[in-house]
Amino acid sequence: MDPRPDERSDHRAEIRDFLTGRRAKITPEQAGLPTSGRRRVPGLRREEVAVLAGVSTEWYTRLEKGHIAGVSDDVVEAVARALRLDDDERTYLFDLARAARPARRRPSRRKDVDVPPPVQWLLDSVTLSSAFVRNGRQDIVAANPLGRALHSPVLDSSTTDQHGRPNLARYIFLDPGAQDFFVDFDAAAVATAALLRAEAGREPHDRALRDLIGELSTLSPDFRTVWAAHDVRIRHDGVKLLRHPDVGDLELTYRSLDLPVSPRAVHDLTLYTAEPGSTSEDRLKLLASLAATRAPATDPSDRLG
Repeated sequence: MDPRPDERSDHRAEIRDFLTGRRAKITPEQAGLPTSGRRRVPGLRREEVAVLAGVSTEWYTRLEKGHIAGVSDDVVEAVARALRLDDDERTYLFDLARAARPARRRPSRRKDVDVPPPVQWLLDSVTLSSAFVRNGRQDIVAANPLGRALHSPVLDSSTTDQHGRPNLARYIFLDPGAQDFFVDFDAAAVATAALLRAEAGREPHDRALRDLIGELSTLSPDFRTVWAAHDVRIRHDGVKLLRHPDVGDLELTYRSLDLPVSPRAVHDLTLYTAEPGSTSEDRLKLLASLAATRAPATDPSDRLG
């Protein structure tokens, strides 16, 4: 079954805006093309991308208008190279192409699944790092005690009360407290929107994801701004600066790993840890100690699953 007309229109607009945005970021000099005279557009022209990709201008123009369904993988790869897409952006473009191709029936709707007990056992065995599992919509679905303690501002947020499950995107864009919790709030906002953008490419028929994006677009000017940039992020690691209400400033390294939990759902396992011997490690240990004193039955942050 082909996508509904409104979904086809949204998909074409997504392809158009993504390719246009990437094209605007590359200068002729970066692409090794000669330049002369005044240019009316930022970045490359369509005909220049076509030359770099080895296709006709008409063909590339049609592609940039969202007509990607009949395009071969070789052409998609050539366009990705011409636009100098990074690995995440390339994966996203291929996801868009895959979603646009006709199918005999629409892919089955992705179902939310519980985290298997062995995964929770794994999380609980991690005692020196904050560990949590989230799905592609940025719902936190499981965590160890330190993970719950570290993310207590998220778990205690009114955005969690309203929806029943903590969601990092809702917290970041709809809870004013997020700007205190995330020291580099702008970076957190950009990364979160980019993760949602990548998930939308992987799961274009996920109604809950579309509803979340629509909600954030309606209620958050910050989200509308970063969403319009069409940034994409799949791999998630680096340094995070947090200001925790119980222990103060924390500088933590983090890394996310794919965690398949069913044939139709891939979550990620994220771990935060501190440099050995640092002040942040001392504060993380203090937070772990505070978390251990909480009675599980009365822990207000135990709202996962």
